[in-house]
Amino acid sequence: MRMNEVLRFSEDLGVIMERAGIPRIAGKIFGLLLVSPEPYLAAEEISERIKASRASVSTMTRTLIQSGLVEKVGVTGERRNFFRIKSGATADLVRRRLALVSEFRRTFEDGLTLVKDHASPAGQRLRELVEFYTFFEREFPLLIDRFTSRSMKTRKRG
Repeated sequence: MRMNEVLRFSEDLGVIMERAGIPRIAGKIFGLLLVSPEPYLAAEEISERIKASRASVSTMTRTLIQSGLVEKVGVTGERRNFFRIKSGATADLVRRRLALVSEFRRTFEDGLTLVKDHASPAGQRLRELVEFYTFFEREFPLLIDRFTSRSMKTRKRG
């Protein structure tokens, strides 16, 4: 894999993650760690490869750690900080995002109590939102469990 391809991938992922509300540099770091052949990278290596300041890399790796996507690892005999993709990060991230779905549903239910006529346009909109978020709140955990179970079976065979 050539470095310019890695940089393009990292930049593309950074742009997508930025649209999802995550800083672009964090997305670039995440992308780099995803495709890196090394099991982990030092902060200095990340900074050099994505052409970002060390301060920015430091701030954004903390953000990625807090979001559960990346973890800091120690390397025997090294003082530097190393980072890698956290195993199981995707399912964990979606589970945490599911908490927002529940908050939205509860808030829409609260809004529905403010509307006297549930058949009114406002009542219909809120009922639809409650139904939609209730559906996702019920179905997403099942999908995550199916994925996790399938993924574990695949790892055992591989």
